[in-house]
Amino acid sequence: MNLITPSDWDRDSAPPRRRPRRRDTDFQPPRGHRKIAGSLALAFLVFVAAAAGCLTGLTLVYSVDLPQVDELEHYQPNATTQLYDVHGRIFGSFALERRVVVNYDDFAPILRQAVISTEDRDFESHWGINLFRVAGAAWHDIFSKGRAQGASTLTMQLARNLFLSNERTATRKLQEVFLTLQIEHTFTKEQIFTLYGNQIYLGSGVYGFEAGAQYYFSKHASNLTLPEAALLAGLPKGPSEFSPINNPERAFRRRNVVIDSMLEDGKITAAQAEAARSSPLDLHIEPPPNSVAPWFVEEVRRDLERRFGPEQVHSAGLKVYTTMDLDLQNAANAAVLNGLAGYERRRGWHANLLNVLAGGLNLDTFKHPDWTTPPEPETYTHALVTGLLPYQVTGRIGDRQFILTAEDWAWTGFRTADQFLKPGDIIYVKVTGEDPTMLHATLEQDTGVEGSLLAMDNATGDVLALVGGRDFNLSQFDRATQAERQTGSSFKPYVYTTAVEDGATPEETIVDQPVSFGNYVPHNYDGKFKGRISLLEAFADSRNIPALELAARVGIRKVIATAHRFGITTNMPAYLPVALGSAEVTLEQQVDAYSVFPNDGIRVAPRLVKRVVTADGNPLPEDAPDISEVVSQKTARTMMVFFRGVTSEGTAAKAAALNHPLGGKTGTTNDFTDAWFIGFSPSITCGVWVGFDDRQSLGDKQSGAAVALPLWTDFMKTAIAPTPNETFPGDTPSPKHPPLQQTASLAIHR
Repeated sequence: MNLITPSDWDRDSAPPRRRPRRRDTDFQPPRGHRKIAGSLALAFLVFVAAAAGCLTGLTLVYSVDLPQVDELEHYQPNATTQLYDVHGRIFGSFALERRVVVNYDDFAPILRQAVISTEDRDFESHWGINLFRVAGAAWHDIFSKGRAQGASTLTMQLARNLFLSNERTATRKLQEVFLTLQIEHTFTKEQIFTLYGNQIYLGSGVYGFEAGAQYYFSKHASNLTLPEAALLAGLPKGPSEFSPINNPERAFRRRNVVIDSMLEDGKITAAQAEAARSSPLDLHIEPPPNSVAPWFVEEVRRDLERRFGPEQVHSAGLKVYTTMDLDLQNAANAAVLNGLAGYERRRGWHANLLNVLAGGLNLDTFKHPDWTTPPEPETYTHALVTGLLPYQVTGRIGDRQFILTAEDWAWTGFRTADQFLKPGDIIYVKVTGEDPTMLHATLEQDTGVEGSLLAMDNATGDVLALVGGRDFNLSQFDRATQAERQTGSSFKPYVYTTAVEDGATPEETIVDQPVSFGNYVPHNYDGKFKGRISLLEAFADSRNIPALELAARVGIRKVIATAHRFGITTNMPAYLPVALGSAEVTLEQQVDAYSVFPNDGIRVAPRLVKRVVTADGNPLPEDAPDISEVVSQKTARTMMVFFRGVTSEGTAAKAAALNHPLGGKTGTTNDFTDAWFIGFSPSITCGVWVGFDDRQSLGDKQSGAAVALPLWTDFMKTAIAPTPNETFPGDTPSPKHPPLQQTASLAIHR
């Protein structure tokens, strides 16, 4: 038998040996696979490097023109230059963009909540870009096949509105993102909202919520109610589409969408939301800027542009403290309009009315230039006749209806309306009252007669009030500062001043009798002669012959030189009729010259601006006052005797009813084409001119005393009210030396 040896057993019967397990890290791929992996890794690294390089390049390309952080920190938006009267009240402005820059706390909390709820509810938490909003907008855009959904945050809107265009391109969007991140990194949320709130466009030429609150509601942004705040917050989405003026129904719906958003965000209660949604828009549109004193504002604009340049005046947000007194300006406006209306009524019905229907226009769509300002009681405006009954006229002023009854046109002499009016006529009315549905008015007429008024402080030259015409909307020509008109007898003070400097006195006598100067044969206003009279009486009654005799005695060239000393710049030929006012002078120059007399011979040139400061409160350079001594104190006080004779016993004796120290001189030109009165109290000199631009006659006997003096008296009632006890220099009553008023009266009756 065959035996199995241990060696055989070990070889044939022992279990096989187990090989050690191979670790993954010990695996070595084939040489070809290792080459592929290396190539992929290299490619990935190259791709990452290229992407980083491209991103860096894009950042450089698209951010190279963006404002730097330091520019943003010193950013100043275009702001409105505001004009203040002597009491600190705003009455006018200049602006390329109507904007009032305010601080964060000047925005009412309810306004801030309304804006954030409707424009960017995550404003307080995001870092400039809301990724969820971006994703949602992208999804909407993809599936709606359009760009109907926006994803801009408040910061992105700010970046776009401040520095970028509205074009929808990838380039602009990328720049917007870069700038947004830069703004968020540099500014706090309060600062960002403040920039946004001062920059955003709200329609009607208004930028920023403060200007919007003033324009739409005539209040500050800090005082807005919930419905008002919601209306403003809804405007940035579409200032024209949701305009409460042009599209009130859309504005109403948009406002309520904002209210719903605030309710959803928990910013208001359901009860507040319900009350706000049901409230009307209740707009209180601010009157157009500069409507109270448009000619004054224009004069200020020209002065400021000369001194500082148009760009700074219209966009730097200057604060201009003027010399105007708003109370006196309103009194001047009323005096001119009421005075001209009184003249028109005395003249009788002469209106040659334009008719809208005859011109091929539509009654429903016609708009008159006067209608830029809402009609208010005691204002004059043009109106459109839409309906007639024998004893009733109906029509409209803008979108307001008005009514006239027979007593409102009784002064015309017509019993029934259809005797002189027809539908489509453009008439002139004075609004006398209103109720919720209708304006009430009286019929006036506008035949083209114009008037101007300028008042200034004697001691400082401050122009307190200025009216350059009847209706700035129809004519911007300033008849107070630009119109050169013949002065008539208001030129005679320069003749008498020259004579006084030559030794003449008020008590001196002169013969008022027929006379000729070569071929020139003058006459008096009334065609009569008084014989021997005092110079005071000759001046008070405005006798022409004595004035010419004095001018011939002292020499007309000296008279002209005297007028030039007083600030009259007109180039006057040296012939005798100049003494009676044939030279053409502006009202401003006449008022300036007359102020010398109550100011003891010192002339202070008129000024309209006291000081100007920048938006930061820094004062700008001021012009030095123009002050000069024109005549001696003795001459000035002697002339005051002449002037006070005019207002006590002379051609302007009706002014004595004011029971105040006054002086002045009337002026009337040939054929009654120009009517003047320039007069003064101890503190204020005021001048009035009335006439037609085309120099047609005002009518027989329509002299300075009849036409201009009533306007002057009406204004001066208000002007002298604060100073009932004022006196002229040297006007100290005593038994031996009666006041100038009494001296004038005694001299006239000698």
